[in-house]
Amino acid sequence: MADSERPDGRRVRGERTRQAVLDTAVALASVDGLDGLSLARLSGALGVSKSGLFTHWRDKEQLQLDVIDRARKQWGALVMRPAQDAPAGVRRLLALHEARLAFYAEDVLPGGCFFAAVQTEFDDRPGAVRDRVAQSVVDWVRHIQDLVEEAIALGELRADVDAAQLTFEIDALGEAVVTRSRLMDRATVLAQAHRAVLERLRSCCTDPSILPES
Repeated sequence: MADSERPDGRRVRGERTRQAVLDTAVALASVDGLDGLSLARLSGALGVSKSGLFTHWRDKEQLQLDVIDRARKQWGALVMRPAQDAPAGVRRLLALHEARLAFYAEDVLPGGCFFAAVQTEFDDRPGAVRDRVAQSVVDWVRHIQDLVEEAIALGELRADVDAAQLTFEIDALGEAVVTRSRLMDRATVLAQAHRAVLERLRSCCTDPSILPES
């Protein structure tokens, strides 16, 4: 490999540091929100110098935006991607909900859910950060609805199913798990969220036998 084609070692190390910082920031923000983030706090959590982080972020807003993007990638990899292994249609829709429940059950983030934390933090605060959070939520809901509409098109959900309404119900039941499972018995809440969506989907299926009974 020519020298010009070899990766720049400093650039590779710098990118690794950046990703480690963002992963830590997503975890911290799931508990304290994005406003609780600072380069000083992140440097302490990671054991790196604050000055070194300034090479990646010159202001707090850009850090917040990059953290949101990192959280989206994490959600995509751990929730959305696994569901794609299920057969297209209603089984993929259920798999998406189950992957979401697994994300919460496995304590991937100390606060449970990054987006649940930052939605309430920025819903009434105009600006670039609110817009990025809002777009992330819109894209997630749109993804669920795409799967609902796909299941209808495949004939696995009845043609008269209101796709937007079913999407809202699935998302709302998943979101309820975030706080309920931390304030109430976790196993019970997870089981209720699983059963609620499963029974709702079975009630809409043209052939309920393609889904498990429990």
